[in-house]
Amino acid sequence: MLQSKKVNESLIIMTELVLPHHTNQLGNLLGGQLMHWIDICAALCASKHNQRICVTASVDKIDFHHPIKVGEAVTLSGSVNRVFTTSMEIGVKVYAENFNEGKRVHTNTAYLTFVSVDNEGKPVKAIEAVPESDDEKRRYEEALQRREARLKERIKRG
Repeated sequence: MLQSKKVNESLIIMTELVLPHHTNQLGNLLGGQLMHWIDICAALCASKHNQRICVTASVDKIDFHHPIKVGEAVTLSGSVNRVFTTSMEIGVKVYAENFNEGKRVHTNTAYLTFVSVDNEGKPVKAIEAVPESDDEKRRYEEALQRREARLKERIKRG
């Protein structure tokens, strides 16, 4: 089994077309549909990185910056931000693109925690992620800050 992998080796890029059944009465993509796509993208990224099944442990944050309209293409980019012991933070960036207008907009950012598990569903040590670019190193450091905040919040709640 590998001890480490470069962050860019686990990148996942998905594209979905927003159809009418994905939208609300205003023709905007439903938040729940987008969350579903984000979870799939992050799960694929985590599993690709760890070469095993990974399960969602938590969804930290999803920011909605701009509505996504019916007919637009949604591109989701999932990347391992940092690996801890059995868990890892996956970041997903979402872009909406209107091909007719030639316009691409960053619409959402999400942070999810996944756990690497064996065939019985028991947590196992995850493969270390090695950041190389300045952006990967920044995300690596910020993931630790978010993890520490999550753990403090968990302690506060008891």
